[in-house]
Amino acid sequence: MTESESKCPTPTAPPIQLEPLTPPEPSKCPKRSKPLNRLIDTLILILVPLSLAACAWFKVEQTAVISIVVVVLALVPFFTQFEQKKPKPRDIMPSIVLAALAVAGRIIFAPLPNLKPVSAIIIVAGLCFGRQSGFMTGALAALVSNLFFGQGPWTPWQMYGWGCMGYVAGALQEQGVFKHQILVYVYGFIAPIGYGLLLDTYFFIGFVGETTLAAAAVAYSAGLLASLAHAIATVVFLIPLYMPWRKKLHRLKRKYGIE
Repeated sequence: MTESESKCPTPTAPPIQLEPLTPPEPSKCPKRSKPLNRLIDTLILILVPLSLAACAWFKVEQTAVISIVVVVLALVPFFTQFEQKKPKPRDIMPSIVLAALAVAGRIIFAPLPNLKPVSAIIIVAGLCFGRQSGFMTGALAALVSNLFFGQGPWTPWQMYGWGCMGYVAGALQEQGVFKHQILVYVYGFIAPIGYGLLLDTYFFIGFVGETTLAAAAVAYSAGLLASLAHAIATVVFLIPLYMPWRKKLHRLKRKYGIE
C-alpha cells in the first residue's frame, strides 16, 4: 500500500435521518361517552313500564304479545353494548360464574317457594363488577334457570326484572350510595318488591281483561305476599354472602385486572 493510499480517509456512510414518530390515527368510529351510554341505558330501562302504561291507557288488545316484544327489544341493546366492549375472557367469567351460582341456588331451593338466593347473588354481581355485569348476570340467570323450570312468555320479563336489579345495584354503587353495609340490605329488601311489581304488572296488563282499579287491587294484593317473602329471603341470603364474597371478588379483580 502506498503512502498516498494510507492517507486517504475511510469513507463513512451518511447518517440515517430518522423521521419523527407520529401517533396512530384515531379510529374513525366515534365512541360514545359514558354519560350518553347511561342516558341510553336509562331510556331503555323505562321503555317497558311506559309501554305497559300505554297499553293499559289505550286499551290495546294483545298486550301480552306487545309487551313481550318490547321487553325483548329492550334486552338487545344491553347485550350488544356488552359485546361492543370486546371484553376479554377474564372480564366475562365473573358474570358467567355468578349466573351459574344463581341458577344452582334456584334449583337447589326449588322446594321452598320464594326462598332462593338468586336476587342476592345478582345484587352482589352488580355491586362488585358494575352495572353491565349486574344486568348480564341477572338476565343469564333467568334464561338458563328457566331451562329447568320451563320457558314461557314470562322469561323475558324475569330476564328484564333481574337484569334491572343487578344494573341498578351497580349504578348506585358507582354513585357511592352503599357506603354503609345496612344500605345494601335495604336495597336487597326493596329491589325484590320492585321485581314482583313488574311481574304483577305484566300479568295484570297482559292477561286481566278488565283493567280497572278494583281489578288492579286484586291482582297486586295477590302477589304482595310472594314479593314480601322474596324480599325477606334476599336479605337473609345477603347477610352471610355479601361481605365474604365482596372481599374475595375484589381480590380477584385486583389480581387479574378484571374491568
